[in-house]
Amino acid sequence: MSTATPARVEDLLWWKEAVVYQVYPASFKDSNGDGWGDVKGIISKLDYIKELGANVIWVSPIYRSPQADMGYDISDYEAIDPMYGTLADVDNLIAELHKRDMKLIMDLVVNHTSNEHRWFLESRSSKTNPKADWYIWKPPKYNAQGERGPPNNWAQILGDQNSAWNWCPEREEYYLALFTPEQPDLNWENPDVRAAVHGVLHFWLKRGASGFRMDVINLISKDLEFPDAAITDPTHAYEHGHKHFANGPRLHEYLREINEKVLSQYDTITVGEMPFIDDEDEILRAVNPLRKELHMIFIFEIVYVDNEPGGRRLTLYDWKPSDIRRIMAKWQNTMIRKGGWNSLFIENHDNPRSVTRYCDDRDEKNARELGAKLLAMMMTTLSGTLYVYQGEELGMRNFPLEWDISEYKDIEAVNYWKKMKITHHDDPQAMRHARQVLHRKARDHSRTPMQWTPETPNAGFCAEDVKPWMRVNDDYPFINAQTEMQQSGDNPSIFQFWARSIQNRKKHKTAFIYGDFALIGDDSEDNPVFAYKRWNQAEAWAVILNFSGVEIHWSLPSSIQVKQWEAGNYFAGKPNKALYGELVLQPWEGLLAQIDEDHFSHT
Repeated sequence: MSTATPARVEDLLWWKEAVVYQVYPASFKDSNGDGWGDVKGIISKLDYIKELGANVIWVSPIYRSPQADMGYDISDYEAIDPMYGTLADVDNLIAELHKRDMKLIMDLVVNHTSNEHRWFLESRSSKTNPKADWYIWKPPKYNAQGERGPPNNWAQILGDQNSAWNWCPEREEYYLALFTPEQPDLNWENPDVRAAVHGVLHFWLKRGASGFRMDVINLISKDLEFPDAAITDPTHAYEHGHKHFANGPRLHEYLREINEKVLSQYDTITVGEMPFIDDEDEILRAVNPLRKELHMIFIFEIVYVDNEPGGRRLTLYDWKPSDIRRIMAKWQNTMIRKGGWNSLFIENHDNPRSVTRYCDDRDEKNARELGAKLLAMMMTTLSGTLYVYQGEELGMRNFPLEWDISEYKDIEAVNYWKKMKITHHDDPQAMRHARQVLHRKARDHSRTPMQWTPETPNAGFCAEDVKPWMRVNDDYPFINAQTEMQQSGDNPSIFQFWARSIQNRKKHKTAFIYGDFALIGDDSEDNPVFAYKRWNQAEAWAVILNFSGVEIHWSLPSSIQVKQWEAGNYFAGKPNKALYGELVLQPWEGLLAQIDEDHFSHT
């Protein structure tokens, strides 16, 4: 029998077992005919989310905002933007969730606000205003010719051809805005700022929210010397300064203070978005439960897999399928062995569609369907809290390369395209490459409207005679929730496969959520098979995933004795495969098996 240590009673926590469904509200469901999704639209689809098996929803920002960056520029943390509804609508959403034994996570964006927030309007008004130092202000630098320039060479994150510093004539100073000029960074060194942020958390938790996804939370502490970033590209006027503005010296102090003064008073779930971090010890400091900071963070290594090494996000890199195995196994082992906790995600509002990114999204030979199910099998059998992004459960994919460039709405994509046109003077070859980059990597692909029905031009997202804020993907007649949920016959749809996989995860949670993890078989760089075992004292499982579009002959190690095959993405029922020896894995095939613990090796 297995000697793995079973999960302790105190470790069986609801937020570890949660299945979190992320809603991008602008693109989820329009209820009032303005072509923009809203809170009432979310309420209308709660039963759909529950049927999938999710029990928590995370809603991207719905606060009052000028929408310079799709709501991540907040002008009032305690009001709802009219395009989404009202506070009463959110109260109703929380009530309807609770009726279904579900919970709400709010998106907490407190590294920066909108430049229309009353805090910033006061701060910029004069250097003597009581909120004068609520934001990060610095005097200009002057060159030898006496020309004014920004305090350092940091680039904007969403437009790296621009400075992260913005001139304010009222104060004759620059303010720091790492993302866009409309998103000035708060000065967390000021205790009044921190107290105000704590008040925002209290406001929402008292209303019935159950936790927060904390946007770029590791940027709240910065190097107060504000040094120039190292020059990595001499052709750029500005450089990425993340080594100086991410994971700063007081980050963990601020996180512990949030926990002590707010979170410890409620039963919450917290997940931090922490870009620009790859140091294992630094990550563990944030998620070690003894430190009382965060429950988990989003580790971006898996969604950086197709970035040029050390490069910017909008780049292309020829990665290998074995990189998926390497990254996933690394963080499974790290968190299980060292007392942290994983967030499981491969898709969100800031990344392209996962089936396009990691598999083959073409319709030929059912590649898209098989790839989407393969990813579902992986995500539901790994340890951590599971996050599913809207449309992921349908196998939604990136929109076509042929769409006009005007269909890209996201500020990052718009800035990138402008930069490429200016830098390369509309050179056809360079612009073709830029189109390829946007087709593979732009955030817009995850933001096309949710595809609900096959009949109407807007896929049920909004009324037929309404123009949606963003174009619906052309494939909605056969990729949509209605078709997926109604599919019958021998082969379950992608939605049905996800729902069954989530149900199986919950049924066998002590193995899949809390159990141990180890790789199976060959882990060489050229092997596209990601195979692993999950186990606890009572049961053991093997998962075998072929991340390639070709047939693979793969041998079960002698230490793995299959009792029975339980599921596969090529089969409606139990797969008919050999119980030992060589397996023939079809393109994008995934298999799940119960294995005999008496033959189970833990070495």
